[in-house]
Amino acid sequence: MDLDRIRELLQVVAQSDVSEVEIHDGDLKVVVRKNAPSVTVQPPAQAFPFAFPPMAYPGAWPAPQAGPGHAPVQSASIPAAPAAQSPAPAESAAVRVTPGKEVRAPIVGTFYRSPSPDADAYVSVGDRVKPGDVLCIIEAMKLMNEVECEMSGIVREILVDNAQPVEFDQPLFVIEPA
Repeated sequence: MDLDRIRELLQVVAQSDVSEVEIHDGDLKVVVRKNAPSVTVQPPAQAFPFAFPPMAYPGAWPAPQAGPGHAPVQSASIPAAPAAQSPAPAESAAVRVTPGKEVRAPIVGTFYRSPSPDADAYVSVGDRVKPGDVLCIIEAMKLMNEVECEMSGIVREILVDNAQPVEFDQPLFVIEPA
């Protein structure tokens, strides 16, 4: 098949209503296809019909609860100060009055004060601790991870209730250096 014959074939297909032609000439096979008109359907632009409130999906952690001696945890939006006023002094509901150093959660998990439900707590408020003493256990993925004290001192405050979920870097204890 020569080039002139292929050009002729292309002209015939272009001028006809045929969408595809296939010709076999010995070992040579030539297929000519017309481009079919493409149809693009685009949905009308509209806003997302609904929105999810934060943490409104099944299995979400419950809202944090206040422990003994702590102010209740509230989730509320903070209104913006009017532009004409000077900013007021910073006020915080989570101001810590207890002096000392915070021991923070090294991992995400469930906080336990004792090695088993019927055992005594590792530490209580007022206990003296030294480096290496176990303060609590954090269970993560069915593994029990001991949280050890890194300094000598007195336990002044326990900030998490037993069997409560904790986040990474969440304060767990306040220890006053001794």
